[in-house]
Amino acid sequence: MRHHNTNRKFGRTKNQRNALMNGLVYSLVKYKRIVTTEAKAKELRPKVEKLITKSKTSDLHTKRVIQSQTGSFDIARELESIAQNMVDRNGGYTRIVKMEPRKSDGSKMAYIEFVA
Repeated sequence: MRHHNTNRKFGRTKNQRNALMNGLVYSLVKYKRIVTTEAKAKELRPKVEKLITKSKTSDLHTKRVIQSQTGSFDIARELESIAQNMVDRNGGYTRIVKMEPRKSDGSKMAYIEFVA
């Protein structure tokens, strides 16, 4: 039975999915806006928003937790600077905007970005 299995598999193993999500988190934090498929954007949003909520409290423990989850200390620093701009927000740090389908295979595309 598939009760409470709501996460998307993307046709990958668990390690490959984790690597994919870490790469998407890295790209989103670095470039502030990325174009990806709609399903990947919807799966990425909760991860990024939880990381931003954690990085609002800037202490050493939080930085190390974020570093262990993302694999990079640079991302922890970038997330901290993004979180300082969103101190007054109680969630909803990202926005997903749908685009036209990809021409090659027709998959639904979207871009995900941080809300200013």
